[in-house]
Amino acid sequence: MHPAPPAALQLARRLRRLRQQQWPDARLTQERLAAAFSAEEPLASVTVSSWESLSSPKSPPRHRILAYARFFATPRSVEAEPKLLPLEELTPDEQAAYRKLETELLRLRDLASGEEEEVAFHSSWHFNDTGRVTFVCAELPDDQKGPLARPSNPNFTELQAFADLDSLMELHGHIRAENPLITVHFRIPSEVVTDDLTGHLVLIGGVVWNEITQRVSQLAGLPVRQVVDPKLRSGDPFVVPGVDDKDREFLPKWADHEGGILAEDVGLLARVPNPLNPSRTLTICNGIHSRGVYGAVRSLTDAQLRDANERYISMHFGNSESFAILMSVQVIKNRAMTPAFGSEGVVLYHWPRDMVA
Repeated sequence: MHPAPPAALQLARRLRRLRQQQWPDARLTQERLAAAFSAEEPLASVTVSSWESLSSPKSPPRHRILAYARFFATPRSVEAEPKLLPLEELTPDEQAAYRKLETELLRLRDLASGEEEEVAFHSSWHFNDTGRVTFVCAELPDDQKGPLARPSNPNFTELQAFADLDSLMELHGHIRAENPLITVHFRIPSEVVTDDLTGHLVLIGGVVWNEITQRVSQLAGLPVRQVVDPKLRSGDPFVVPGVDDKDREFLPKWADHEGGILAEDVGLLARVPNPLNPSRTLTICNGIHSRGVYGAVRSLTDAQLRDANERYISMHFGNSESFAILMSVQVIKNRAMTPAFGSEGVVLYHWPRDMVA
C-alpha cells in the first residue's frame, strides 16, 4: 500500500489527538463524537474514522473542520453527554481558542486537499492478466422457473434458470469491455467445474440459492455473513461481528407496514484473493434481495458514480487486496439506485476495520 501523503497524515493525526488527548477522562470515542456532530447534520462514525485514518485519510469538508474547532474550543462540550455548542454561546476565551484551532485545522485541510486531488485510482474490474473470469450465479428454485427453463422445451433458454439476471448482464458486459482478451464464463452452481473455481471468480447472489457463495466465503474468512431470520418474509439479513461478541444485523426497510414494498435493500461488495488460487481474485456481489445485488454491481459499473466510488475504495483501502463494503441500496419506483459511497449513511459497514480506524 502507498503511504498516505504527509499533510493528509498530519491532519488525521491532529484530529485523532484532539479526540483522544484533549480531554482523556471524557473517553470520547468516534461514535460519541459523531453523535455530537449529528445534532446539526447527520454524521456516521465510519466517516469520523476515515478522517483519522493513519493509512489512507480523507479530509473533512470545511464545515466539519469548523465543527471540530468549535467542539474542542471548550471543555463544556463534554461536561455531560458530548454536544456541539453554538458559536455564540462560547465565552471570549473559548472563541479565541476556536479561532486558533480553526486557523490550524483549515491550513492542514487545504494542504491535504491539494494532495488528495492527485490520489490515483484504478478500475476494480480490470484484470492485469489473461486468466479466465467465471460468474457463478444463483439458480432459481424449480417452482420459480418459467417453462422455457426446461431443456425439453423447443424454446429452451438457458438463462431462464439464472437468478439476478439484471446483475449478471450488467457486470458481464462491463467486464468484457474492460478486458477484451479475457475469456468470460457464467455458470449456475450445479454446472460449476474445478477450473471455474480457480480463475477470477465472481459470485452473484445470496447463499440460499447459491451454495458456492456460502462455501467460498467461509474459505475466504470474510466477517460478513448471511443468516436466516424469521423476522423477514423474504431474503436473509447480513450480520457482522459487533461489540461484546454480539452480532450486528442489517435489515432492509419497507415503504409499507405490511413489508410488501421495498424502500431500501442492503448490498455487499467484497474483493479478496481467491482462496482456491491466491494469484486470482474472488469478488462477491450480494444482497438481501435482488435490488441489493444489483446495487452492489452498479456501484462500480454506473458511468455517473463508478469513478467516485473507485476513489472511495482507493482512499479507504489503498492497494489492499481485501475489502468488503455493506451498503444501503435505495429503491425508488421499484428500481435500485446506485449507491454513492461518499454520501452519508450509504456505507453501513466496511472491512478491514483498521484500514480507516
